[in-house]
Amino acid sequence: MISLRRIVASLTVIAVMAVAVSSCGGNTAQTTTTAGTQSSAVESTDAKSTEAQTSETGTQTETETESTSGSGETAYTPDASNVKLIGRTLMNDGTLWIAQSASGIEFTFKGTHASIDVKGDGTAFGAADSQARFAVYVNGERKIDEMVDDFAKNYEVFSSDTPEDVTVKVVKLSESANSTFGISAVNVTSENGISPTPEKDLKIEFIGDSITCGYGVDDENKDHHFSTKTEDATKTYAYKTAEALDADYSFVSYSGHGIVSGYSSNGEKVAEQIVPPVYEQFTKTYGSSAGLFDETTPWDFSSFVPDYIVINLGTNDISYVTDKERREEFIAGYCDFIKQVRSCNPDSHIVCALGTMGASLNSSVKKAVERYTEETGDTNVTYLAFAQQSDKDGLAADWHPTEKTHEKAAERLIEHIEGLMNGSVESDAA
Repeated sequence: MISLRRIVASLTVIAVMAVAVSSCGGNTAQTTTTAGTQSSAVESTDAKSTEAQTSETGTQTETETESTSGSGETAYTPDASNVKLIGRTLMNDGTLWIAQSASGIEFTFKGTHASIDVKGDGTAFGAADSQARFAVYVNGERKIDEMVDDFAKNYEVFSSDTPEDVTVKVVKLSESANSTFGISAVNVTSENGISPTPEKDLKIEFIGDSITCGYGVDDENKDHHFSTKTEDATKTYAYKTAEALDADYSFVSYSGHGIVSGYSSNGEKVAEQIVPPVYEQFTKTYGSSAGLFDETTPWDFSSFVPDYIVINLGTNDISYVTDKERREEFIAGYCDFIKQVRSCNPDSHIVCALGTMGASLNSSVKKAVERYTEETGDTNVTYLAFAQQSDKDGLAADWHPTEKTHEKAAERLIEHIEGLMNGSVESDAA
């Protein structure tokens, strides 16, 4: 597996050295830099802002406002009171930041018009193949598919001559490490404003690498290389599984990352590209968030409590784990990571999966699961072997899975989770 981009490899070290991993922050009081549960001021040049009530979270007090223009359009700062927060999001200075693959917002309204104000990060005027890619769905149909190439831009997402019932979903298609984007306002013409779509009964978290990010899924040429333009998290096994099971989801995934080593081109350990040190923080980016938000903000695990957690890591470690000693290091590191995930998610069933882009560490993942159970007595964890990708299903950029391969992996994972639900599944044989 190829790491994110060789041109940013040196920046990775700097980014990770700055990471301060905290204990799981399920009860941590959150302020202006934490997942949005409070509204912030939205200003309009068309009309005066109407000040609403003052709300308080922890020690931070903010004044909530909304703004109405002369045309009857109202601007809302997106937060949990008016939109459904999808995945890990972060409210800072009146902007809801969207980082991880497939994260975003969803809301409903009845009206004639809607638009969103989008903010770009440090990549907005940078390399086009590193800019954030996002999509907007209106009543289930993708209407917008854009790269964020400006620091501030308004996107019209719906317009009608007569009021209609509308559901809008904004989804980040590309991964976090290269770029992020923010939503500073949702603007609608509606008598009743906007409302979050209902939460679903089932919740799943996916922890992974480039496979989970959808690396190259829109470029079925194995000789091509990484670009955020060709990433689409909605075409991954993870998103397809959540959709099929009618589950809310959250992604924590970074291309080139592993358990004890990231992708290595020379067999040497790439310690700066591993998931465990950054799992408990909001996200990780290669500097694109500077001055906009703190990517190391501890994640509040109480804000999304998954029923199932799927760990799909180890593919990048394969390039480093080349002997018996390193294999033992991987098994021990994987076991420790299960313990870390469990400490943050006490009741979730953990599925440890591997195999789509190589099965040489499958037996080691299974051993890590067995060791974890032996050491802790916790049996709420299973191992799952994915089938390896095949030439007949095609190969995407840098030999990554095609959408067809993702579909097959989703079928396997859906079968496994449904079996867990009805009590008919145990760990696969390695």
